[in-house]
Amino acid sequence: MLIFLSLISWIAITIYTRRLSASVTAGLELMPEVPSLGSSNQDLAISPANLPTVTIIIPAYNEAENIEDCIQAALASSQPSISSNRVAVWVVDDQSTDRTLRIARSLQQELADPRLQILPGSPRPAGEIWVGKNWACHQIAQQLTSDYLLFIDADVQLKPGAIEAAIQKMETEKIDLLTAVPQVICGCWAEWLVQPVLMQTIMIGFDFRQVNDPEHPNAFGAGMFMLFRRSTYEKIGGHKTVGAEIVEDVELARLVKSSGYKLRLMPAPAWATVRMYRSWAGLWEGWTKNMYQSCDRNLGSMLYLTLIMVVIYPLPWLILGLSLWQGVTSGWTVLGNLTLAIAGVIITMQFYLRQLGGEITKIPVKYWWLGWLGGILVGAIAIGSVIKTETGWGWTWRGRQLEG
Repeated sequence: MLIFLSLISWIAITIYTRRLSASVTAGLELMPEVPSLGSSNQDLAISPANLPTVTIIIPAYNEAENIEDCIQAALASSQPSISSNRVAVWVVDDQSTDRTLRIARSLQQELADPRLQILPGSPRPAGEIWVGKNWACHQIAQQLTSDYLLFIDADVQLKPGAIEAAIQKMETEKIDLLTAVPQVICGCWAEWLVQPVLMQTIMIGFDFRQVNDPEHPNAFGAGMFMLFRRSTYEKIGGHKTVGAEIVEDVELARLVKSSGYKLRLMPAPAWATVRMYRSWAGLWEGWTKNMYQSCDRNLGSMLYLTLIMVVIYPLPWLILGLSLWQGVTSGWTVLGNLTLAIAGVIITMQFYLRQLGGEITKIPVKYWWLGWLGGILVGAIAIGSVIKTETGWGWTWRGRQLEG
C-alpha cells in the first residue's frame, strides 16, 4: 500500500513541478530591472521630459498599519526632478473605521508634497452592489485625466525607479494593462507556511506563457500592481464594470484581454514589495475571500486543489515516517527500502519547488521542511473559501461583510 501511495505522490509532484518550471521560466524572461534614481536615464527609451503623466491610486480600507509606508514609497518611486508635474499619488479612504484617514492626512500635512492628495470616500450608493475596493477606485478614476492609472494596494511599497521602468515598458511594447507580481515578504509563521505554496499554485493556474499569449483565454491580474492605459481603462468601463466582483483584478484582466487589448503579466520584484497579511487570521480571511472566486466558483477545481495539496505535501512525510517505523519494527525489506527512497526523492522535490517559486516571488526557502503543514493549510483554505462564498457565513474583508 505504501509503495502505491508513494508512486501516486511522485507522479503528482513531477507533473506539478514541470508545470511550475514552465511558468517560472516564462516569467524569468519577462522579469525587469529598475534604473537607478540617480542615473541620467540613459537606459530609458523615453526622455524624462516626455514621460507620460501617471496617477498612483491607493484605495485603503482599515490600513492604518500600512498606509504611511505605502505613501512614502509611492512618492519616492520616481525621480523628484520629473515627478512634480508628471506623477500624482491619490489615497482614497474607503470609509475606514480605524486611523487610516487620520494617518494619511497627517502625513500630507507633514510632507506638504503637492503630488499627494487625499480623497475621503463617500458611502456606497444605495441599491447598487459595490464590493471590495471597486467603489473607492471608481470614485477617483472618473476624476483623473492622466495618461496612465496605477492601482496598488496599501500593503505594497514601490521601489525607486519603478514608475519610469513601468511606463517605459508600457510605451515601448504598446501595453494596455501591465500587471506585476511584487516581491512577497513573509513575517509571521502563517505567511511562511502558506504564501510560498499558494504563490506556486497561482503561477501554475495562471501560467505566464498562457496569460501573455493573446490567443489563449487564460487571463490574470494581480491587484497589487495594475497599470492601465487610461484610454483602455475607460473603454472597458473601469471598475464600474466589475463593481460586484470580489476578485476584480482577475475580472478586469479578463475583460482587457477578451476585448482585444494587450495584457501583460510579469514578475517585478525589482519594482515593488508586498506583505499581504500579518497574521493567520488576516491570511485566512483574505485567501478564503478570493480563492473560490478566482476559480469561477468551480467546486471541482477546489476539491482537486485540496487533493493535490495533500498528495504532494503531507503524504510523502507520512509515508517516510511509516516506512521508517516498519523498517525498525519489522525489519528492512527491498520494497520498504524502495518506498523510503521514493519518499525521500519527493521531499527533496519539495525543497526544489520552494527554490523554483522563490525565483519569481523572492521568498527564501526558510522553513521549507514545514511544507507538509503548508499544504494542509492551503487545502483547508480552499475548502473554507467554498463554504464562505456559497453560504456567506464569515465571508468578510477586514470585518466588512461581502455580498453572498
